[in-house]
Amino acid sequence: MADSKLHRVDSRIGLALDRGMSGSDLPLFPLSSVLFPEGAISLRIFERRYLDMIRDCARNDSGFGVCLILDGGEVGQPATPAAIGTLARIVDFHTGSDGLLGILARGDRRFRVQQTRVRDNGLIHAQVEWIEDAEMQPVPAECGLLATILERFHEQAGGEYALIERARYDDAAWVAYRLAEALPLEQAERQLLLQMSDPIERLTQLMHYLPRFQSG
Repeated sequence: MADSKLHRVDSRIGLALDRGMSGSDLPLFPLSSVLFPEGAISLRIFERRYLDMIRDCARNDSGFGVCLILDGGEVGQPATPAAIGTLARIVDFHTGSDGLLGILARGDRRFRVQQTRVRDNGLIHAQVEWIEDAEMQPVPAECGLLATILERFHEQAGGEYALIERARYDDAAWVAYRLAEALPLEQAERQLLLQMSDPIERLTQLMHYLPRFQSG
């Protein structure tokens, strides 16, 4: 099941790589997980290529691209990244008990990979074009259950979630992204949600997934 979904994700990458060199240059950090806009991700950095990347990002106040791995692994040889990913911006650094550098990054805007190259140190760079998000759309009545589930989840979680403004739960894009993070979806399913351009389509897809997680 997961393999077939990954094939659906992978089918778009060839088109993305054929679009030419126009766009912004972005270092990529292929991962076994999906980062959504405004989402948070914690990473432990130990490979030289990524230590250098983080140093450059901090020095230039720039970000890096997070893409789901379609083939390969997070460590070692450069992996094959999905064609659509999310810009990550570093918001905090720390040193772990094991002495490794740790970072907290937050998702910014989405991008589409146009072409990639691998540097001598194994770091993947990509020419990307930025994907403009749709204007804010309210959660439609038929998807209202999703906003309710997300709000209850945040109430139970407490902490920073308790500070979220109520109005955010009527933002279709924000609700879809946050629920895609919270539900135990396969990474290929999260990638498909990230690739969708219409927030309402994203919510509709989540409604399709929802019965898997409802008891009784």
